[in-house]
Formats: sequence, structure tokens, C-alpha cells
Amino acid sequence: QVQLVESGGGLVQAGGSLRLSCAAPGRTFSIYAMGWFRRAPGKEREFVAALSRSGRTTNYADSVKGRFTISRDNAKNTVYLEMNSLKPEDTAVYYCAADHLGSGTSARASYDYWGQGTQVTVSS
Repeated sequence: QVQLVESGGGLVQAGGSLRLSCAAPGRTFSIYAMGWFRRAPGKEREFVAALSRSGRTTNYADSVKGRFTISRDNAKNTVYLEMNSLKPEDTAVYYCAADHLGSGTSARASYDYWGQGTQVTVSS
């Protein structure tokens, strides 16, 4: 079992920035591709961004391209989601996920482990 712990959510005004972190303490982090998903009120959980095990390949949803950046620090067992130019429609609970030996897909079913989520609220 892999425990994923998200942090960094909060309330921000439209146009602002937040950085989410997801830590996987005590694990061989580099064997997992990592992803971020989100679920807005009344909607299904949707893909946001993903990163290959090496960190060299990224994958973004069209709605966040150019505004969000996913990165990882394997030495710290942590993946980050830098969110800039935030919009009210980015309001959601954000989840990180780990895909054992994966490539960084947008397919939710590929991910084996999930964090508990962190709330991001963007006010207009």
C-alpha cells in the first residue's frame, strides 16, 4: 500500500497561484508515474496532469495547458502541481495518484493509489 499525502490547497482569488504537493513517504517513488486529478462539485473526477517516472514526459488536460506545471523530486518522494492564472472553474478537490510502473497516462483507471484530496477554491 502506498500512502499519498497532499497539501497546499486553499482559497485564492482569480488570477492567483497555488502550489500543491503530494508526498509518498518511505517509498521507492521513482517506480511510480504520478498524476493529478480533480473533482468539482456535481462533476466526475477528471484528469489534470501527469508525469512519467523519470519526469521527462508530461501530459496535461487542455483546460490547464499553459497555466499548470507538474514536476517531481524523486529524492524527496514528492510531486508538485504549480497552478497559475487560476480561474473560478478550477475550484475542486485535487487528488494525486500513483501508477506503478506507469508512463503518465490520463486514464483514471490506470492509477493504483490515491491521496485523500486537498480543496482548492478560486474566488471571482
